[in-house]
Amino acid sequence: MEKRFASAGFTLIELMVVVALAAILTSLAVPAFRGLVNSMRLTVAVNSLFTSLLLARSEAIKRNGRAVVCKSVTGETCVTSGSWDQGWIVFHDANNNTRRDPGEAIVSHQQAMDPSILLTGNSPLVSYVSYTPMGQTAYASGAFQAGTLTVCVLSSVSQEARQIVISSAGRPRTIRTILANCPV
Repeated sequence: MEKRFASAGFTLIELMVVVALAAILTSLAVPAFRGLVNSMRLTVAVNSLFTSLLLARSEAIKRNGRAVVCKSVTGETCVTSGSWDQGWIVFHDANNNTRRDPGEAIVSHQQAMDPSILLTGNSPLVSYVSYTPMGQTAYASGAFQAGTLTVCVLSSVSQEARQIVISSAGRPRTIRTILANCPV
């Protein structure tokens, strides 16, 4: 009596076709996934700063005194150099000088952002955003302060970015935009 065994595997050709199809699908999925990850990074960065701005505005109204959001590496003092992605603090500015002095309460502290994120402000918002007791943005001199903070993923190609636009009334809003490159 003769026994016959049937082959239950794949041929080399079938295996090569499956590997080729997997490579093609992966090459199509990776850029889309990278775009999704970058979009999520932008959303997290914008939401963190946007929340801090709203907190500062409400603290200024609640405390009936100036509240400031400023760039901070240490979480204790404001810095004028660098960009906003190095972190920031929200504090009650009791003496209206837009700098955190000893004894002024820190309301919130944000750590540095992901190294691939760049968060910059145009000239009116390069170092700080200051809210008056009326909830409006204003420099220590009393002049109104309005401007744009831009959040982008470091890249030399055109890509999506987010901006926080602060009006002269102090209300922040977010918009989506396309930048030619980042840094801007």
